[in-house]
Amino acid sequence: MKISNRTSGIVLAFALAGTLGACSGMSKQEKNTAYGATAGGVAGAVLSGGSVLGTAGGAAVGGVIGHEVSDDDDDK
Repeated sequence: MKISNRTSGIVLAFALAGTLGACSGMSKQEKNTAYGATAGGVAGAVLSGGSVLGTAGGAAVGGVIGHEVSDDDDDK
């Protein structure tokens, strides 16, 4: 059975979203990185029509943006 790139990208985006339940012990900056990566992955999947490369690229860019939104000093 052949799975389309669109389906693969959407499954990957939901898998990223499902991993956020493990964020309870993370710092604020780590959580923002994870949230950004998830949002970027979903946006990348939608904008690229489900391309795995678009999803991964969106997750990478979203993670960097999420990381930079908050400083390490925000936890103190």
